Amino acid sequence: MRRELNSMDDSAALIAQVEAARAAGTPLRIRGGDSKAFLGRTVVAQTIDTRGHRGIVTYDPTELVVTVRAGTPFSEVEAALDAAGQMLPFEAPAFGGAATVGGVFVTGLSGPRRPWAGSVRDFVLGCRIISSDGNPLRFGGEVMKNVAGFDVSRLMTGSFGCLGLVTEVSFKVLPKPRATRYVALELTPEVARERIAGWRRAGLPVTGACHADGVLQVRLEGGVGSVRGAQETIGGVEAHESFWTQLRDFALPFFDDARPLWRLSLPVAAPHVALPGDALLDWGGAQRWLKTDAGANEVRRIARELGGHATAFAPGVTDAPFQLLPGPLMQLHKRLKTQLDPLGIFNPGRMYADL
Repeated sequence: MRRELNSMDDSAALIAQVEAARAAGTPLRIRGGDSKAFLGRTVVAQTIDTRGHRGIVTYDPTELVVTVRAGTPFSEVEAALDAAGQMLPFEAPAFGGAATVGGVFVTGLSGPRRPWAGSVRDFVLGCRIISSDGNPLRFGGEVMKNVAGFDVSRLMTGSFGCLGLVTEVSFKVLPKPRATRYVALELTPEVARERIAGWRRAGLPVTGACHADGVLQVRLEGGVGSVRGAQETIGGVEAHESFWTQLRDFALPFFDDARPLWRLSLPVAAPHVALPGDALLDWGGAQRWLKTDAGANEVRRIARELGGHATAFAPGVTDAPFQLLPGPLMQLHKRLKTQLDPLGIFNPGRMYADL
């Protein structure tokens, strides 16, 4: 069982900071690597930094579970898993090594493999948090069959730190695929979507499909024979792994554009339509990145007409970067916030102005 030699348990100091903030009625802005500070609303509050609370707590490759402190750089966890021939399949962006485990967990951002392997939430087994009254709480566990509190752990995923200060997360891990190949085909977006749908029906081992600049990039992963056969079926020319690393970390030339970035989350069957700007199609077309000067209302109207929603991935574009929730669903969110953070200490307003 592996434990990190340079690990540090800073939970006592974090608890003390939360207790002091509670006593003073001072809200806290939770930060790790700040790699995703551009996402969501600006939080005006005292900063509590989790980077001193770091390290792999336990990792036994035979158990397919890793438990990590929130301030640990996500890239360090991936390196440890890679050395054992394992991985976290959701492929969260590492942002050049700045992203921390806590940030990956609470934002829930998943990369190109998400439609085929699952999201961050799908691989969470348990977590530890500090509540607004300074109490350390544990939800879930470290074994895959343990379901006690599992829903609460998953609830924390994508909460953007609004429900508590996450200090530790346990993830299920998987073996890395035996074979991986990358191919590229020059296709229109419409034809690309038709091909991807056909490959899905045929059960080909596709774990990435992204259309950019007139080219469909495809990643194949699985057994040696199945990957070789799929490549022969798909055709195209050999491509490079670097495309997928850059796509995951928002480092493709497409993202190097001064215009605001939007993410359109759509049904996989949503038709291809002309968008007001430059678009990149990921997740086989279910996720469409849009660089545009169009206003928030127009972008969201288009997403709504396609059966999905839009999120602003740029600061200052709109006061509501996340899609506004229907009344009943917002009331549910408020009730959860009241139950888990009654004083509104953690990341107030990060997701919505009144949450």
